[in-house]
Amino acid sequence: MWITPEEVLLANALWVSERANPFFILQRRKGHGRGGGFTGLLVGTLDVVLDSSARVAPYRILHQTGDSQVFWNIACGSSRKEITEHWEWLEANLLQTLSIFDNEEDITTFVKGKIQGIIAEENKNKQTLEDEDSGKFREAELKMRKLFGMPDEEKLVNYYSCSYFKGRVPRQGWVYLSVNHLCFYSFLLGKEVTLVVQWTDVTQLEKDAAVLFPESIRVSTRDTEHYFSMFLNINETFKLMEQLANIAMRQLLDNESFSVDRSLPKPCKTLKNVSTLKRDLDARAKNERYRAMFRLTQDERLDGHTDCTLWTPFAKMHVVGQMFVSNNYICFASREEDLCQLIIPLREVSIVEKADSSSVLPSPLSISTKNKMTFLFANLRDRDFLVQRISDFLQRTPDRVWSDSKEVLVSGSLESPSPTTPFLTPPSPSEAFSGRYYSPGLPTATQGLDPPRQESWNIHFFEFGRGVCMYRTSKTRELVLNGIPESLRGELWLLFSGAQNEMDTHPGYYSELVEQAMGRCTLATEEIERDLHRSMPEHRAFQNEMGIAALRRVLTAYAFRNPNIGYCQAMNIVTSVLLLYCTEEQAFWLLVALCERMLPDYYNTRVVGALVDQAVFEELTRECLPLLYERMQELGVISTISLSWFLTLFLSVMPFDSAVLLVDCFFYEGIKVIFQVSLAVLHANMEQLLSCSDEGEAMTILGRYLDNVVNKQTVSAPIPHLHALLTSGDEPPPEIDIFELIKASYEKFGSLRSDVIEQMRFKQRLKVIQSLEDTAKRSVVRAIMTDSAFSLEELEELYVLFKAKHIMSCYWGASTTAAERHDPSLAYLEQYRIDRGQFSQLFTALAPWGCGAHTPTLAARLFRLLDQNKDGLINFKEFVTGLSGMYHGDMTEKLKLLYKLHLPPGRLRLGMVFFFLPEEKVKDYKYYLRMWAKEKEPKKETIKDLPKMNQEQFIELCKTLYNMFSEDPLEQELYHSIATVASLLLRIGEVGKKFSNNGARKPDSLCTLSPAVDSPLPVKEEPAGEGSSAEAQVTKALEEAQLEVTTTEEEAKDDTSVSSYSMVSAGSLQCEDIADDTVLIGCGDQRPGSVLDVDWAITFEQVLASMLTEPPLVDYFEKKLDIRAKMAACRFQRAVERQVSSSSEHEFSQLSG
Repeated sequence: MWITPEEVLLANALWVSERANPFFILQRRKGHGRGGGFTGLLVGTLDVVLDSSARVAPYRILHQTGDSQVFWNIACGSSRKEITEHWEWLEANLLQTLSIFDNEEDITTFVKGKIQGIIAEENKNKQTLEDEDSGKFREAELKMRKLFGMPDEEKLVNYYSCSYFKGRVPRQGWVYLSVNHLCFYSFLLGKEVTLVVQWTDVTQLEKDAAVLFPESIRVSTRDTEHYFSMFLNINETFKLMEQLANIAMRQLLDNESFSVDRSLPKPCKTLKNVSTLKRDLDARAKNERYRAMFRLTQDERLDGHTDCTLWTPFAKMHVVGQMFVSNNYICFASREEDLCQLIIPLREVSIVEKADSSSVLPSPLSISTKNKMTFLFANLRDRDFLVQRISDFLQRTPDRVWSDSKEVLVSGSLESPSPTTPFLTPPSPSEAFSGRYYSPGLPTATQGLDPPRQESWNIHFFEFGRGVCMYRTSKTRELVLNGIPESLRGELWLLFSGAQNEMDTHPGYYSELVEQAMGRCTLATEEIERDLHRSMPEHRAFQNEMGIAALRRVLTAYAFRNPNIGYCQAMNIVTSVLLLYCTEEQAFWLLVALCERMLPDYYNTRVVGALVDQAVFEELTRECLPLLYERMQELGVISTISLSWFLTLFLSVMPFDSAVLLVDCFFYEGIKVIFQVSLAVLHANMEQLLSCSDEGEAMTILGRYLDNVVNKQTVSAPIPHLHALLTSGDEPPPEIDIFELIKASYEKFGSLRSDVIEQMRFKQRLKVIQSLEDTAKRSVVRAIMTDSAFSLEELEELYVLFKAKHIMSCYWGASTTAAERHDPSLAYLEQYRIDRGQFSQLFTALAPWGCGAHTPTLAARLFRLLDQNKDGLINFKEFVTGLSGMYHGDMTEKLKLLYKLHLPPGRLRLGMVFFFLPEEKVKDYKYYLRMWAKEKEPKKETIKDLPKMNQEQFIELCKTLYNMFSEDPLEQELYHSIATVASLLLRIGEVGKKFSNNGARKPDSLCTLSPAVDSPLPVKEEPAGEGSSAEAQVTKALEEAQLEVTTTEEEAKDDTSVSSYSMVSAGSLQCEDIADDTVLIGCGDQRPGSVLDVDWAITFEQVLASMLTEPPLVDYFEKKLDIRAKMAACRFQRAVERQVSSSSEHEFSQLSG
C-alpha cells in the first residue's frame, strides 16, 4: 500500500535490493522468502521479538535522487504481487515525467506530493472511524490477519509480548487477543510457532504460579493445555482474557453476540497501542462492577469516579471513599467496607451547589434532595468539572410527578394483619375495573406488626434516613440479620435489591405488560398454569382464586417481558413469597431484579446460573471443609442437594418463617449469604455425614435438619412446611434456631467476599457451559446413533466440525442471523443449523464424491434434498443422513441417492398411498381407525416409488458420474463402463418411447432445444485406445439421440425454474482435470433441429440393472469408504477460515521469468 513518505537514512541495512531505476528501488527484507542464511534467521527473529512492521510488510519501495544519501519510503507490501503492482505503476506513470525535471529537490517534492495525493484519494472512499486506533495498533491488527489468515470481520482487542511454553522450551513471541480467538506467533532462528484457539473452546482459564511456569496463564481446552508467561502486566492480560472468554460463553448460552457499545465513555486522549475495543471492554467491566456494587439497572453507565469525603451526621465525621457519577445516579462507597454506602437518584435531587472552601473543608459540594435530605461531599479534586457533569445529567433527567418513595410504599400496602388472616380484601368498584386484567388498586398481602423490631427500624430511619437515599451502614446490616419486621419487608426488599429505582422510573409499565400478556397462549403460560396450584399450597393466601390470579399475572407478565427466560420451575415459589409482602407491581419488579441481576442465568432453560453456583459451592466446600468434601464427592450428594437450595433460596426446603429471614439477608448481602448458610448447614452435620453409608442417608440427615430450623421470634402462627409434613422419623430431632444458624454462618464463613465469588463464578461458568455443550453433543449422537452407520467416535467428530462451521458463520456474518440458527431453548438436535453455503464447504471437505468444479452444484442439490422443511437450514441429523448414504450405503442406496439428486424438486415425492372405498359398502369406525393408523405409519421408500428420469436429467447424471470418476485410479475402465451403460440406457429409453406412443411424433409438441441444454458430455482427448473409444461411444450415443420435448407450457416453465442446477452448457461442463487440450465433443456441430423428447424416459430400476452389468461400476459403488481420513484432514487445518492468498513467490517467479 502507499504510505506517507518517510525519511530513511540507511537504505541497505537489513534489506536486499531486487529492482532499481534512476529514481526508485524495490527492496525485500532479509530473512523473508527463500534463502537468507543465518543473517536472515536473525533478522526474522528480531522482527518478531521487537514487533517490527517489516514482519507484516517485508517489501518496500524507496525513492532516491542522484547522489543524495537520503531515501524516502513511499510504499510497502505484504506480497510480491502487491509491491509489483505499485512498482509497475511508478514505471508507467512517473518515470517519463521525472526525467524532465532538472532539480533533484523538485523531483523529490513532486514524488512526495503525488504519493500524498494518491493516499488522500484512497481515503476519500474509506469510512472515517469515530475513534481511530493508533497507527501502531492498526499495524498489529494487519499483522494478526496476515499471520493467522483472519478476515476483516475479526477485530483485534489487544496484543502482548509473552513466552509460550511448547513442551519445556519457552518461545518468545506475541499473543493476539481478538474478539473470537486467542492467537500466538513466534519466529526464533527459523522455527515458527503458530497457535489459534477459539474462545468458545476454552474450558478453563487460570493464573498459575508453579516452579516451572512462574506467573503464567494456563488456557485449557478439551484436548490440551497452553501456558503463557513473561507478561509485562499479567493481571491486565488475564482480566482481558476473562472478559473475552465470558463473552464467548454468553454466545453459546443465549446468542448474545459481541458488538461495540457506542455509548460507552471515550477517554479524552488516544492511548498508544490500545484499541477502541479494548477501551470499550474496560469501560464495560467498570460498568458491571459499578452496577453490581449499587444494584443498579443494566442500562446504567458509569461516567466517572473520584476520591472524596462524605459528612455522616449519624457518626459526626467525614468518611473517606469514592463518589461515582452515572447518567441517573450519584453514588458513594466508603473505602472501609460496610462503613457507609449511599445512592442518590438524580430524579430525587433538587439542589446541587458549591459551598465555600476552607482549610478544614476543601472543595465542598452540597446535594439536596426532594425529601429534605442534604449530603455534603468534600476534598473533590476537580469540583467545577464534576458540577458541570452533574448539571448535564440533571438536564436530561425527565421531570416526574412522583412523590417520595417512602410515601409511595406506605400508600401501597404496608399496614395489615398477619399472614394467617385472609389474604385479600375486595377492591373498591372504581379500582377493580381500571384495566381488563389488572388495576393498581388490587389488594395485596397483609402482614402483622412486630413492635420491638419495628421500633428499632424506626430509630434507624430517624438517624440514617428512609427511602432510596438512606445511609447504608454496618448498623443497617445488623438490623437485617436480626430480621426485618413484616410490615417493612416489602419496602426494604425493594430498596436493597434496587427494584425500587426501576419501578419508580417505569410507572405504568407493569399494568401495560399485563394487558398485553394475558390471554396469550404460549409454552410458558401452559407451564405457569400447571404450577400455579403447587406454589405454597400450605399457605392460605394461595388456597383461593384471588391469590392464584395475582400469581398468574406476575409470572405471565414476566414471561412476556423476557421470553429468553419465559418461565422456569422455582420461579413460582419465589414469586408467591414476594406477593405475601408486596403489591403485584412490586413483586414483579423484585422478580425482575432476581432473574436479571441478583441471580443471573438461574431461571433460563438450562438453569446455568444455578449450576454455576452449585459448582462454586463444591469448590468452597473443598476449601473450607476438605474432609467432608471428599466424603460427599464419594456419595455424590453435593450436586443433588444444593440445586434446590439455590434455586428457591431455601424456601422449598426450610419452614417458611425461617426461610424468609434468609431472603431478608439475601436481598441485602446478595448470593454470598446463601453460600455461607449452605456451608454452615454442612458444618453442623459434619459428623453424621462423614459416617453415612449412602446418598439416601445423607439426604435424609440434611432434609430433617432443615425441616427443624425454626424461627422462635415469629409473631404469627407457624405455617406448616410441606416437606416436613411428608417427612417422618421415630423421634423428633432437636430444633435449630434460624438466628443461631445465621450467626454461625457469619462467624465461621463470613470472610467470603463478593468479588471472590464472582471470580469463582467465571471459572466455573466455563466448565459448566462446556459441560452442557458436551451433554448436548452426547444427546445428539445418541439420538441418531441407531439411524446412522457411523461409529460413536465418528459422529462426535462430525458434530464438532458441524458446530464449528455454525459458530464461525455467526462470527463473520452469514445470510441468516445467529439467533435464527442457534436457539438454546430447542431440542439439542435442532440447536445448531447451517445454510447452503456452509453445507457446501463441509460437503467439499468430507464427501467421498469429488466432482471438481461440479462439486458445489452437487452439494446444492443434496442440500435441497435434505432440507425437508424448506427453511434454508439443515440440522445435524439431516447432515449425517446425507453423508451416511454416501459412505455406508450399498450400491443400490448410493445409486438411488445419485438418482434423486438429478430429479427436479417438484417431481421427487416419496411413495404416497391413497385409499379408495367403495361407495356401496358402509364401514364401521374401527375400519377407518385402522386405515388412519396405516396412513400414519412411516412408509419405507422402495425403488418403484422413484419417478422416471427424462433425457435432460439423464445427461446431467452422466456428467456427474464423469466428474466423479476423473480422479479414480481406474479412471479409463470406469469411463468405458459408463459409456456402455449410457448407450444401453439411451436405447432402452427409445424402446420405451415406442411402446408408450407407438413412435408417433406430434409436430406441435416440439420445441427447439436452447443452447443451454444442447451440449452433451465433455470428453477428454486421449490417444487412440480403449479410453478414447469408450468416451466416443458415450458421445456418439448422446448425439444420435433424438432430443424431443412434449411438455405443456406450465411444465416447461417449471423445468426452467429448476434448471439452474440441471442445465447443461459448454460453459458449465468444467471439472478439475479439464486442461487446454480438452475438447467438448458435440458442441460445435449440433444439429439445428435438436429437440428434447418428453416421451423418452428411464426408471431407476433400469439404471440399476444396467449398472450391475459392469463390474468396474459395481466395484466402485460397493467399495467400503472411511470418513476418518477426511475428518483428520479437517481437524489438522487451522481453526479459522483461511483467506486465499492472491499471489505467491512461485507465481511471481513465473511472471518475472
